[in-house]
Amino acid sequence: MSPDFKSQQKTSVTVVGLRTSSIGVPLGVLALWAGIIIAARRYPSEYDWRYMTLSSLLSPGRNPSGHLWASGGIVLCGLGGLWWSAALARRWERAGGRRQPRGIWFLGLGSVFMACSATLPDWLLRIPKGHEILALLAFVGLGIGTVELTFATIRSAFLRRTHSSVPSPRWLAAVVALPIVFPILLAGFAQAYVFYVLPELHWVNLSWRARGVPVYLSFAFWEWIMCVLLSAYLAILPLAINVILPPKTNRTISD
Repeated sequence: MSPDFKSQQKTSVTVVGLRTSSIGVPLGVLALWAGIIIAARRYPSEYDWRYMTLSSLLSPGRNPSGHLWASGGIVLCGLGGLWWSAALARRWERAGGRRQPRGIWFLGLGSVFMACSATLPDWLLRIPKGHEILALLAFVGLGIGTVELTFATIRSAFLRRTHSSVPSPRWLAAVVALPIVFPILLAGFAQAYVFYVLPELHWVNLSWRARGVPVYLSFAFWEWIMCVLLSAYLAILPLAINVILPPKTNRTISD
C-alpha cells in the first residue's frame, strides 16, 4: 500500500469523522432542550423559568420525576460537544496548524464539565456546591470556546475570500461572536445589585414574582437567555465551519 494511498485514506476518515461529529452537536442540543422541556412539564409545581434556575429541574429532591430527563439531555449535549471538539482537534493536527487551538480545547473541557455536572453523584463531590462549580466551569469553557471558534471562523473565511489583512474582519467577527457574552455580564450585574441593594431577597425564586421584582434583576432569567444563545451557537457553529471551511480543503480555522 503506497504512502499516498494511506495519506488519502487517513484524510478521508478525518473528513467523514468531522462531518459526522458535526451532526452530533445539533442533535445533542436538541436532546438537551427535549430533556429540559420534559423535566419542566414533570415539575411537581409551577415552573416559571424567569424566576427559577436550571438547577431546580436537575434536583432529585425538587423534581423527583423529571430530573433524569434534564440530566440525560445535558449529558448527551456534553458528549456531542466533546465528540466534535475531538474530531476538530484531529483535523487541526493533520492539517499541520501552528497555533494552539484554544477554542477547541475550551470547548472540549466545557463539554466534559457539562456532562460531569449532571452525572457525578453527591458523594463524589465532597466540596460544597460541587455541582454548581462544575456547571459554572462548563459555562465558562463552552462560552470561551464558542466565542473563540466563532471569531476565528468568520475572520478566516473573510480573509480567504478577500485576501486582505485589513482590520474589518475582526470587527465583523466580534459583532457575531460577542453577543453570547452579554447575558453573562448582565447576570453578574443583576446578582451584584441584588446582593448589595436588595439583600432581603436572598436567592431568586417565585417569591420574587409575587413581590413584583423586575425580571431583569433575576439571575434565572439571564441564565436561561445564556442557555438559549449558547445552544444556538453550538448548533450552528459546527455546520457553519463545514460550509465555510470544508474538511476536504485540509485547512483549519487557524490557517
